[in-house]
Amino acid sequence: MHAERSPRPPRGWWWNAVVYQVYPRSFADGDDDGTGDITGLRARLPYLAALGVDALWITPWYRSPMADGGYDVADYRDIDPAFGTLAQAELLIAEARALGIGLVVDIVPNHLSVEHAWFRAALAAPAGSPERERFHFRPGRGGTGELPPNDWRSEFGGPAWTRTTDADGKPGEWYLHLFTPEQPDLDWNHPAVRAEFESVLRFWFDRGVAGVRVDSANLLAKDPDLPDLATASGGGPGPHPYVDREELHDIYRSWRRIARSYPDERVLIGEIWIRDGARLARYLRDDELHAAFNFAFLGSAWDPARMRETIDASLATSDRAGAPASWVLCNHDVTRTVTRYGRADTSFDFATVASGIPTDLALGTRRARAAALLTLALPGSVYLYQGEELGLPEVEDLPPEARRDPVHFRSHGENPGRDGCRVPLPWSGQAPPFGFGGPGSRPWLPQPADWAPFSVEAQEADPASPLRLYRRAMGLRNSLACLRDGAFGWLPADEDVLAFRRGDGLVCMVNFSARPVPLPDGHTVLISSDPSTDSTLAPHAAVWLGPAPAAGPGPREHK
Repeated sequence: MHAERSPRPPRGWWWNAVVYQVYPRSFADGDDDGTGDITGLRARLPYLAALGVDALWITPWYRSPMADGGYDVADYRDIDPAFGTLAQAELLIAEARALGIGLVVDIVPNHLSVEHAWFRAALAAPAGSPERERFHFRPGRGGTGELPPNDWRSEFGGPAWTRTTDADGKPGEWYLHLFTPEQPDLDWNHPAVRAEFESVLRFWFDRGVAGVRVDSANLLAKDPDLPDLATASGGGPGPHPYVDREELHDIYRSWRRIARSYPDERVLIGEIWIRDGARLARYLRDDELHAAFNFAFLGSAWDPARMRETIDASLATSDRAGAPASWVLCNHDVTRTVTRYGRADTSFDFATVASGIPTDLALGTRRARAAALLTLALPGSVYLYQGEELGLPEVEDLPPEARRDPVHFRSHGENPGRDGCRVPLPWSGQAPPFGFGGPGSRPWLPQPADWAPFSVEAQEADPASPLRLYRRAMGLRNSLACLRDGAFGWLPADEDVLAFRRGDGLVCMVNFSARPVPLPDGHTVLISSDPSTDSTLAPHAAVWLGPAPAAGPGPREHK
């Protein structure tokens, strides 16, 4: 048996929570205008409570021109009219809390929107003005300043610099944007920037949110000299000019002090794309962030050796940091699990996203169901993207005129973008909009005409559906103490099988092969991703084995 990971003393709710990610634009449309909103989300809170989630992570709902799906924030202290009002947001926070569900809001500290008052003032002011000091404005290179200040590239493709036009109509300075030109980067060396975001945190904490998710958390700090990537650190080892810089840690220490100042400590969850577990652990020290997304697990191929290696590395990072492990299969930026797991290459990497990759959706669905039981049995927290509990596939045939994602356009169409995982959810009925909005409403992204079997209504009536599987598994997770705080240890298994136990109460087995494998004698099947499981575990399936739930109400499937 592999070395056992011992249970930890009881910690905050985030240590073993299931956090459900809501992309509000695509969750539920309460006013039939084609865009999801707070009214629709409030109406669906009973669905989320029945699913058994502990918290909701809401992607940006602030006032925004929506150049990047709301991640271009124009005003953190107001809700975009497309989603509702601040008063409605406050009602949602209170109503969710009454159901035992916390709300986590998104903070995007790397950049603002070009429509933010700060940036409008910066553009109106001359070069060298105080208004421009909150951003990265620089003169261009070349004889007339016609070249960008350095060689940095946007995360979305193309240069990371855009040139301004002065009041006299002549070309002016350039400004930095690691994402789209509509998202100018802030200069975190400026005290006003730090003060503003600390104020924003307090604004939302005061309204009762349980925490914040920090977007692009490892990109905020920049080398003040803004050197070329080709020459940074002399071309040798040393700090990157804008990734994972030491200055970040002081920022998050100040945020943790704010989070701890509330009677029920607020939670800071980082989006940190760093492969080095030791470097990642530094963000999770007990005076910085509480948790971070596990992108290594998300990107791992559906392969037992690679999965085990990733799980071991993730648990080691968790132990090193004294922070919870986290498990995530999908989010609003990546190819949906069912589609990805049906491909020859089941891993995920932004650099390899492309159109026209063959997919076996039946195989992908089997693997995604098994992955659901795997993630929910691991120690730590789980982040569940909306629609994963319905087994939704990626929508890969959106018409060109329907696409909205800047990633698609900045790649000149080479990258299909992220719209395919953001298509509005199907709730009921036999035809679009499938209950997302009222009859006759047109969702902001078109739904496939054949999505009726994926609707919540259809799946609630099908005992073998992905939704019913998730409800049963999350009911067990909530009722079995071994899944909350039981020790973790690997068990001997065939090379195509992963098996581990949690405490003395549960064994999880995952069959990665195309052949059935025998189950151990003397077991009780608590739940399986394949309904036919009896004495053998079907191909590409997972099972939880152990004693029957304790006497009493126990886990129940909510309807």
